[in-house]
Amino acid sequence: MYRHASRRLIQVLGDRGRRRSFSTGLPAPPSEDAAFVEAWRKVAPNIDPPKTPLAFMKPRPPTPSSIPSKLTVNFVLPYQSEISNKEVDMVIVPATTGQMGVLPGHVATIAELKPGVLSVHEGNEVTKYFVSSGFAFIHANSVTDIVAVEAVPVDRIDPSLVQKGLADFTQKLNSATTDLEKSEAQIGVDVHSALNAALSG
Repeated sequence: MYRHASRRLIQVLGDRGRRRSFSTGLPAPPSEDAAFVEAWRKVAPNIDPPKTPLAFMKPRPPTPSSIPSKLTVNFVLPYQSEISNKEVDMVIVPATTGQMGVLPGHVATIAELKPGVLSVHEGNEVTKYFVSSGFAFIHANSVTDIVAVEAVPVDRIDPSLVQKGLADFTQKLNSATTDLEKSEAQIGVDVHSALNAALSG
């Protein structure tokens, strides 16, 4: 009975895929994949169906019909929340593709962060953080979630320690003999160079 389960599941799901029409308006995903559950119950009626990714996905947040005047920002670290549901005018994130400004109504995007300055603009006030790495999740409903591995306000960085760290890692890079030592030293140089640029910028 179980030998044919995978074939029957593929057949049912394949038929479902051929009947589905494509459009640019994507609805929120259903909480349960009904076709999969139905097919599962035919081949294994006494066993509960396994969870699919759809069971863990929250419905897509609604996109407002007009662009809001403010951007809602959440900025979290592994051990604390720096900013929670704060309405701001703009954020600028240090994406791996370059500095990226995010305004209300920005197209939905996921951006990987590199070491650099994250700036939060609220009226005439600008708050700057140095982030080591992470991701920015920009949603179509003008909400931006920023997750960083480590971050510190720029005004709390000690310039003398940055210069010392840059000199130390540059020396380690010049004297490295293995690929591992070179990689570790290069990371140190990149981070301290970004810290130095954050202080001078």
